[in-house]
Amino acid sequence: MTTSTRGSSSQRNKALPAVLVLEDGRTFRGRAYGAVGETFGEAVFSTGMTGYQETLTDPSYDRQIVVATAPQIGNTGWNDEDDESTRIWVSGYVVRDPARVPSNWRATRSLDDELVAQGVVGISGIDTRALTRHLRERGSMRAGIFSGEVTAPEAELVERVQAQPQMKGASLYEEVATKEAYVVPAVGEKRFTVAAIDLGIKGMTPHRMAERGIEVHVLPATATAEDVYAVGPDGVFFSNGPGDPATADGPVALMSAVLERRTPLFGICFGNQILGRALGFGTYKLKYGHRGINQPVQDRTTGKVEVTAHNHGFAVDAPLDKVSETKFGRAEVSHVCLNDNVVEGLQLLDQPAFSVQYHPEAAAGPHDAAYLFDRFVSLMEGQRA
Repeated sequence: MTTSTRGSSSQRNKALPAVLVLEDGRTFRGRAYGAVGETFGEAVFSTGMTGYQETLTDPSYDRQIVVATAPQIGNTGWNDEDDESTRIWVSGYVVRDPARVPSNWRATRSLDDELVAQGVVGISGIDTRALTRHLRERGSMRAGIFSGEVTAPEAELVERVQAQPQMKGASLYEEVATKEAYVVPAVGEKRFTVAAIDLGIKGMTPHRMAERGIEVHVLPATATAEDVYAVGPDGVFFSNGPGDPATADGPVALMSAVLERRTPLFGICFGNQILGRALGFGTYKLKYGHRGINQPVQDRTTGKVEVTAHNHGFAVDAPLDKVSETKFGRAEVSHVCLNDNVVEGLQLLDQPAFSVQYHPEAAAGPHDAAYLFDRFVSLMEGQRA
């Protein structure tokens, strides 16, 4: 929940006091950044040194207050080309040293001005290193940002934060998904048709498929198997998205229907967790999650290590040391995070289906994982042959 003074002067707002309140009672005092008011969400940290525009417009960050670990944010301003969706989705933004003036030839306005325009409450001037260490030791937690005339005592603010809903058990994917189907045409000659289930899809993802000659039909999160096969897909894609995958019974049932028909399938992030559930594995909440564009992952099928873009607070509970028998055939963990051995990918061995927990569309981020779109193409080519 966010309340704000929309349209306020960003320069005037910077002089106003602000406080970040965590559910365990710790507080950080700084200055208002962006809109003035109050907001609530799950406090998480993102380790990317760049790509804040793509982060803020990623629907997977719905209901989260994002802490930027890079000390200075806003240097490249804001433009009209790099949004990953139609709006900013984060509940709040926490930075240490906001850039006074943007300096990039593509910028049309400042980050601060865009936060004000979209009513996003933030805070600056706090020790984000101390905050990150706190969240890494204690785990992601509910938080609130209060700026402007904050008259309530801290104990009352903590109680208000503690009254907010937990991320565990939150069903958010339908909130952020498209309500109407739309088509992203293939670039150049059309080779394949893919039905993409929007659970919080980023704009670059269908673009990466379009670059490979795929016509992408983006369907709402509530799409049925009939909706999917009405477009005549050569493959089906399940996107990233916010919230607890344990609540996503509808997408799990849809993915099971796709697996029963043995249609080539690719999932990322939330889609990886949906595949895990469809195969009979559980999911669980990570202590503080993986967020940023510098996470090391090993592709166990090749042995190669990729530096990858992440945004997830939940993971699949699947065995790393063996092939599992599922109702859709044999399955194995294909990718693993080298920092903490979290499952980062799954693949079926008896039919064309795989998924990864991270973001191969790389917006923003390194392009080490771009080959996964080519792997999806190869599955569709094999099925057609």
